[in-house]
Amino acid sequence: MPAGFAGLEAQLWLWMVAMIRPGAAFLAAPVFGAAFVPVQLRLVVALAIGIPALAVTDFTLPDAGLVSIEGFMLVLGEVLTGLALGFAVQIGFSAALIAGETIGNAMGLGFAAMMDPATGQNNPAVAQFLSILGTFLFLAIGGHLALAATVVESYRALPPGAAWITAESMYGLVMFGGILFAAGLSIALPVAFAIVLVQIVMGMLARSAPALNLFAVGFPAALLAGLVLMAMAAPVMGEGIIAALEQGLQESLRLAGG
Repeated sequence: MPAGFAGLEAQLWLWMVAMIRPGAAFLAAPVFGAAFVPVQLRLVVALAIGIPALAVTDFTLPDAGLVSIEGFMLVLGEVLTGLALGFAVQIGFSAALIAGETIGNAMGLGFAAMMDPATGQNNPAVAQFLSILGTFLFLAIGGHLALAATVVESYRALPPGAAWITAESMYGLVMFGGILFAAGLSIALPVAFAIVLVQIVMGMLARSAPALNLFAVGFPAALLAGLVLMAMAAPVMGEGIIAALEQGLQESLRLAGG
């Protein structure tokens, strides 16, 4: 082997280790983990973030290489750490989907579903709208840059080979999932509660006029009220989505500190 290529294999192994944690974080995070994002782009971004992050640590490859018990535990720790960092942000992002599900069911659009390009699953139309809005807001507040900075910061407290999140941190992540439902309901509350009042009025009309076709009148009324109320409450809903995204980024930063 020429002398210039003597350390090439070891350098390639280091690059692979550097890609694991950012790649796992982007796989679980919103926007980066979407199905429409090419895998090649994720690998390039993960390598671009992982190489300088790994350079600040005193990491050396295990003596037996990655194809060993020690190497397997190293890779496993990197994967779990990256997934935890990205999943915390995903929890905050999913509050918009919960709000959309709640509003869509209140409007009677629970049966109207469309393909979500980010997840590949069928979501109600309102949830799809709020998901797109959440994506724009996530990029507008610099969430993608904050996530990349969090991944780099995690190498200081959790260097490769010792990247094991404590049980308290994992418990905090699980409890943080409860905030997802609270944030989603708080985002949907202004619109969903008003639509419930419209449904109550329609029920009172049905009782006072039994000959009235409730389905012919109530469904268009709830749909129209939902569209008008969503237009009126859009700024408030946007602020709620931003608050949920910031909470997810803060939780990810907390996990990065070990």
